[in-house]
Amino acid sequence: MRHSMLKTISRAALVAAAIAFSPLPSFAADIAGAGSTFAFPIYTKWADSFKKETGDAVNYQGIGSGAGIKQLQSKTIVFAGTDIPMKVEDLKKNGFVQWPMVMGGIAAVVNIDGVKPGQLVLDGPTLANIYMGNVKKWDDAAIKKLNPSLTLPSADIQVVRRADGSGTTFNFTDYLSKVSQDWADKVGSDASVEWPVGVGAKGNDGVAGTVGQTKNSIGYVETAYIKQNNMTYVDMINKAGKHVSPTVDALQAAAANADWAHAPGYYQILTDQPGDASWPITAATFVVVYADPSDKAASGEVVKFFDWAYKNGNAAASDLNYIPMPAGVTDMVRKTWASDIKNK
Repeated sequence: MRHSMLKTISRAALVAAAIAFSPLPSFAADIAGAGSTFAFPIYTKWADSFKKETGDAVNYQGIGSGAGIKQLQSKTIVFAGTDIPMKVEDLKKNGFVQWPMVMGGIAAVVNIDGVKPGQLVLDGPTLANIYMGNVKKWDDAAIKKLNPSLTLPSADIQVVRRADGSGTTFNFTDYLSKVSQDWADKVGSDASVEWPVGVGAKGNDGVAGTVGQTKNSIGYVETAYIKQNNMTYVDMINKAGKHVSPTVDALQAAAANADWAHAPGYYQILTDQPGDASWPITAATFVVVYADPSDKAASGEVVKFFDWAYKNGNAAASDLNYIPMPAGVTDMVRKTWASDIKNK
């Protein structure tokens, strides 16, 4: 009996020792990011696939580009998503590094009885005049001139715009400033502007929801939200004077003008690009991290996630009407990670 008891204790001790000296299992690392709602659909789709493949969780909140940068500055997140590229001097001032992840489009969307996707056509000056409150009704002469065969109601235009600091707004108002001197002089371009008219909504999803619930309304959203919410998009007359729809081909035509190799800090704005096929309101979305992060392990996980997305995420991006970055650009970004971010 005593011999049997000693044997049992001995075995238990050996098991305990084996556990004590064996390497601990690796637990999935959670990394937190926030910002751009423009990028939210693709970042969350990538995060789902990344977790299934690696076990690592990426928690991304779409709170707007401006709010994302503020959270990064306060170090409550590890990375920010923004559609407002930061200039080199601002990156250096904050100790940040940025890089582009995907490109996409912004389109006007409407809720007008009897009007189907792509039936309504606008040009830049008319869109600017709607958002300035100069064009007030759907049967205004300026709209009818662009749509001679379309029956539009004699109804007030219900303007919907963003209420938060937004990269989508930055690119939308940048475009309006390029096509309308009146807009440039009186409103300008920024993440948040003094809107002449309209009701505000938070995020691309908020604008999409408000337009969907409001008859005779117009708003502007990233094109992935059009697909997700079955929205009625508006076709545009582009810089070349051509009628274009917000298709992947039109976004690619505009994106082809990007010169990333000669863009310091990857600073690039893609609105109102030349080309017969170019969609006029195209933008890139960026990731921003600290160059010398306090949590180097978490920052390393951010790079791991976005490197995985470059390698494995193009099909998912294309499904949501985003344009993946060309291989030459992703190679440049990997060199930036190696040289500019201290993750060790």
